Amino acid sequence: EVRLVESGGGSVQTGGSLRLSCAPSGFPGDFTIGWFRQVPGKEREAVSAISSGGADTWYADSVKGRFTISKDYAENTIYLQMNSLKPEDTALYICAAGSARIIYSDYVHRRALYDYWGQGTQVIVSS
Repeated sequence: EVRLVESGGGSVQTGGSLRLSCAPSGFPGDFTIGWFRQVPGKEREAVSAISSGGADTWYADSVKGRFTISKDYAENTIYLQMNSLKPEDTALYICAAGSARIIYSDYVHRRALYDYWGQGTQVIVSS
């Protein structure tokens, strides 16, 4: 069974930091892991993605220079380090997984390409 379990959300003030975790399990081979965020009434937005090996990454323009995605092999966990947080970063952050080829395409941001989704972890940034 494929599973994605997120953790690490919380409440911080503007300028603060949080580190989100995504622990994937049950995958038969290589994959792309993406982080998306969802605000009620808005479309789910891609934030970042990483290849199965961890060498290739992608970031949305809105988070470049502030967020860093990485993989810990020993713990088989993908981290999203979020620094310099802004109120507009407030959202439910959701981990997703899909084909290993996604990270190399021009469509890494498209949620339709991801087959598996976690439940999400809430991030609140107050001003």
